[in-house]
Amino acid sequence: MKSDYLNLLKQRRTIYNLGKNVSQSPDEIIDLVEQVIKESPTAFNGQSTRAVFLFGKNHDRLWKIVEERLKSEVPSEEAYQNTVNKIENSFRAGFGTILFYKDEDVVKGLQEAAPLYADNFPNWSEQTQGNINLGTWITLAENGIGASLQHYNPLIDELVRKEFDIPENWTLRSQMPFGSIEAPAGEKEYMSDEDRFKVFK
Repeated sequence: MKSDYLNLLKQRRTIYNLGKNVSQSPDEIIDLVEQVIKESPTAFNGQSTRAVFLFGKNHDRLWKIVEERLKSEVPSEEAYQNTVNKIENSFRAGFGTILFYKDEDVVKGLQEAAPLYADNFPNWSEQTQGNINLGTWITLAENGIGASLQHYNPLIDELVRKEFDIPENWTLRSQMPFGSIEAPAGEKEYMSDEDRFKVFK
């Protein structure tokens, strides 16, 4: 049995200790991720995922927005300072961020075109997001780039929309900060196979 893909999957880890020591250029990374998005499967070939690439001051601005927005959400000053430290030393310390969006107009169009499956299209579009998130993550890892997947939406949605002129019909689904791997991820823990799988032969 071939296991090339499995080996790549094992390389994909959540990397919090990111840096800016990336050998690839922004254009190379953009081209690579755009190809991942184009080649990822989507229900009815809907292609509902959109992506925004942030580098340099735009990357920094995103995480400043997150930092400022969370101030009113975190219960104590100590907790807030811990949040600021995480943002500063992990996410903003990276080389860039990819924002993943869902185009709601595409989902609605699919619902109208295939009403029999209308209730399924929102879920299927989320599955598309998962496909693309994982594919991007694996592709970055294959090229020696660390990443993590964050979900500060919907708290930051409107602020980010205004800052980066995001269309109204795009809904933010996740944020992927990425960069050089400054420290490896810890050991991964697995639940028991008995609790996870059922096999009938």
